[in-house]
Amino acid sequence: MTRPLATVGNVNVDLILGPIAPWPTPGTEVLCADDDLRVGGSAGNAALAWQAMNVPFQCAANTGNDHFGDWLRKGFGPGALNWSRTNGPTTLSVGITHPDAERTFYTTMGHLPELDWPQVDAQLDWAALSGGILLLCGCFLTERLAEHYDALFDRAQDAGVKVALDTGWPLPGWTTDVRHAVEGWVARSTIVLLNEIEATNLTGQDDASGALAALAQRLPQDGIAVIKCGPRGAIASHHGQTFVASAPKVRVQDTIGAGDVFNAAFLAELAKGAEIDIALTAAVGVASTAISTNPRVYSETSPQEVPA
Repeated sequence: MTRPLATVGNVNVDLILGPIAPWPTPGTEVLCADDDLRVGGSAGNAALAWQAMNVPFQCAANTGNDHFGDWLRKGFGPGALNWSRTNGPTTLSVGITHPDAERTFYTTMGHLPELDWPQVDAQLDWAALSGGILLLCGCFLTERLAEHYDALFDRAQDAGVKVALDTGWPLPGWTTDVRHAVEGWVARSTIVLLNEIEATNLTGQDDASGALAALAQRLPQDGIAVIKCGPRGAIASHHGQTFVASAPKVRVQDTIGAGDVFNAAFLAELAKGAEIDIALTAAVGVASTAISTNPRVYSETSPQEVPA
């Protein structure tokens, strides 16, 4: 029996333009070869991946009361019926891609700061989610909700729901206060899914292996620590055992949201009862396929590798 899944956090609009190089001179106009208006945000990307993989899920989120908010809701259909609506604009993130696969983002505040714990608590069907996994993400873009994470963790524990945490990058950087707060969240999570730079900054370690060991020590006894290492794949730790999944060499089309797609695939595999090594390999494969296809494809099949 597949365990239920849910995600809580930032759902917003992404407008992707590019590639552009070098950076334009102020006051000029540049034509872009590609553009893509799509669902964005960590929670939005994970939900979109689950939707594409035909995986049932719940999603607790909010939007503004403008046309972008209506557009986001329409994309998720019945799954967005309970989303709250803020009296203001929807958060918009404009991503400028570059030929070296890097990108630059400009993001408006929009609706995300208005998402709070009472909204999330009311939107989730906790009884239906019992025994499942809740992906908590976009922590530093939903500050009002983050202030009441203790209530969320308490509610999840009472409902028999395991929390998977992906913090994202803190806007003020990894200050002492940020580290203290995140360590508290990690201690109450069953699964932690960070990228390499987040993990090393949080733990103060020099590399992914050291950060993985440090993360594992901060988790509950049955916790699973995962570090996403980009083109090198991913590593995980559980009960003192380390798992490694290498990434295939692919021709990159678009890396935006790759970590969120990984999260969705990894948790979907765990929900089906897969062992950690199987889930890790599958998640790397799905993320590799996603970043190397346009239009984006979410699949567990192996992506087409670039010849050596």
